Amino acid sequence: MNSDTLAALTRSHSVMGKILDDLINDAGGQGFFWQIGILAGCLLVAWPLARYVVKRLEARYASSSFALRLAAVSLERAMFPLIAWLLVLVSRYALAPFASVSVLRLALVPLFGITSLYFTFYILRRVMSANGQLHGMLVLVEKVLTTLVWVGMALYVVGLLPDVVQWMEAVRFPVGGKHPISIADALMGVVWILLTVLAAMWFGSWLEERLMRAHTLDANLKVVLSRIAKALLLLVSLLLSLSLVGIDLTVLSVFGGALGVGLGLGLQKIASNYISGFIILLDRSVKLGDQITVDKYTGIVSQIRTRYTVVRNGDGETLVPNEQLVAQSVQNHSFSGTNVRVAVRVQADYQTDPETVITLLQDCVRNIPRVLPEPVPSAFLVAFSDSGIEYEIAVNIADPQNGKLGVQSAMNRAIWRTFQEHGVSIPYPQRELRVLNPAPGAAPFAAASQD
Repeated sequence: MNSDTLAALTRSHSVMGKILDDLINDAGGQGFFWQIGILAGCLLVAWPLARYVVKRLEARYASSSFALRLAAVSLERAMFPLIAWLLVLVSRYALAPFASVSVLRLALVPLFGITSLYFTFYILRRVMSANGQLHGMLVLVEKVLTTLVWVGMALYVVGLLPDVVQWMEAVRFPVGGKHPISIADALMGVVWILLTVLAAMWFGSWLEERLMRAHTLDANLKVVLSRIAKALLLLVSLLLSLSLVGIDLTVLSVFGGALGVGLGLGLQKIASNYISGFIILLDRSVKLGDQITVDKYTGIVSQIRTRYTVVRNGDGETLVPNEQLVAQSVQNHSFSGTNVRVAVRVQADYQTDPETVITLLQDCVRNIPRVLPEPVPSAFLVAFSDSGIEYEIAVNIADPQNGKLGVQSAMNRAIWRTFQEHGVSIPYPQRELRVLNPAPGAAPFAAASQD
């Protein structure tokens, strides 16, 4: 081998990085196979230990909320690479004084990267998932982080990571301050923002759980305090992260002015719904668990969100904008403890005594499921119509969240059966056709029968 070939190989090894360089030098030697055996032994020992820890975690989080159970999945997956990384790390430092440890050093890189990824996923899922649903942005964030971590590990192994960092530090551009910042500074700023925001969201979620478990606070007050705390924590974390990076905060005044113009022009409804949500929570006109009727929807208030309120009934869940609850009339059936009235109307012929019809209507709806015995069903003579007499029968129910259509259907069927049994007819519109000045010699009703 000549000197030029040796120099070329040396340059190639320096480009590929010290980890791969040591691995190439150790390949085929006796120490190389000893390292592979030690690595395999560490993985075999880590597997049962990880399974034991996972079972303990599964038992602990079995009865927890959706967010905790979803986050626990990532925590459980992190146990095997974490334990394996610790065992390989101990083996590396124990073996380093006596032999080369290139294989163990290479194995530590992916084990540490995978462990870091799963712990990051644990934090993200802990703060970004709730209400039994997986946040849509969470899946995208996890994929992006996975790609970045694996690219970073590859650059570190081949020895290109210092060159990439040096290039990012060399490229600079101005961002509103006196001194320009580099791409590395911008990336570090993003990292600081993510870390501080995640820490703020973590603490906000922990504070919300503590507030929701407090029995001495009103339900609306719990929601208000948790939302204000989360908003303040996010604001402080954002300002703190920008200050740590060295970005002049006066540049944010431009964005603040643009945001104010946007709120005044294009985001009026969003701002109105957001403020209306706080008004609803503070004045306690509508509370969690109340039975309300707004527009054509009746049900139980299950959630009061930033932009909308969730009203649950037998037909599903309706998202009512908060502005509608403030600007329009809302019937709160739970405000004074009253029940919900359900009424149907029906006509009967003029030949049947109205008192008889009223008695039949009151009797036929008493035993319908969900109808309250008190107050008793009430029947009224509403109007004298063209085809018959119009009546209304009204009952009260205590569970409007299950819908009123089922009760109205049961009442109509009971009225139909009762009228059929007692010979009460339900009239329908009838019209008479009279032919004036019929043709000579034509039958008087011939034209009518043909029509």
